[in-house]
Amino acid sequence: MSNKVLKGASFTLRHLLLAVLSLIWLIPIIWLVLNSFSEFQGMNARRFVPEEFSLTAYRLLLFDRYDTVAQFPVWFMNTLQIAIFSGLIASIFVLCVSYAMSRMRFKGRRTLMSLSVIIGLFPGILAMIAVYFVMQAFGLTNSHIGLILVYSGSSGLGFLIAKGFFDTISETLSESARLDGATESQIFRMIIMPLSKPIIVYTVIGAFLVPWMDFMFANIMITSGIATDWTVAIGLFRMIDRALINTHFARFAAGGVLISIPISVLFVIMQKFYVEGITSGATKG
Repeated sequence: MSNKVLKGASFTLRHLLLAVLSLIWLIPIIWLVLNSFSEFQGMNARRFVPEEFSLTAYRLLLFDRYDTVAQFPVWFMNTLQIAIFSGLIASIFVLCVSYAMSRMRFKGRRTLMSLSVIIGLFPGILAMIAVYFVMQAFGLTNSHIGLILVYSGSSGLGFLIAKGFFDTISETLSESARLDGATESQIFRMIIMPLSKPIIVYTVIGAFLVPWMDFMFANIMITSGIATDWTVAIGLFRMIDRALINTHFARFAAGGVLISIPISVLFVIMQKFYVEGITSGATKG
């Protein structure tokens, strides 16, 4: 009986701790959402719940054409275009590299894999300055094309999870196709890819999230000072500048809520495949 009591108490304490940690994690998010519906457009750090609620911040953010500071619709479209193109290019790179590392045997394969893992251990922020000067030499700073190239360039290094998933697909399928005269490209497109929906979804969402949420690279690359060139991350950051925070904080909060909606909906719809891609690839990889 005492063992059951101890197990029950341990179970309760663990879940109570998880509940407290979850609440601490959710408090800033709840506060941001509540402030986005505040009638007061500045930041009121003394109140958790606003005195008056309204949709003023959303209306001003989306439909005020005379506000030269908050141009959220333009920022949103800039970010969406960059994320879509970067996501597609990066996903193709990752899937192709993963398939090559999983199914092909060539000289130097293990060395390349080891080097890729070692390089991946270093944070990308260390290469920011070098990347900036390279892009500047080619005239690609202050350019959305430059951002797409930066986000897509080293994406192939993130091949490990996708490689692990491809390792779980039976090699006999590929061998049978080769006996029938199929090329490696045909095997990849017609046999492997239809069986790899979970890892494709995982790869696409992961590649889409990088430019969607990034601030550091975008802020370094886009230095023109022209608001219509900015991504959402840069635009929202500029809205909480010391000179603007007292008039634009509610709009900043509204922008934070709006930018989270598309990726949240996408994740909820694709959650099943996303989780399958992580678990299958990580287990084998």
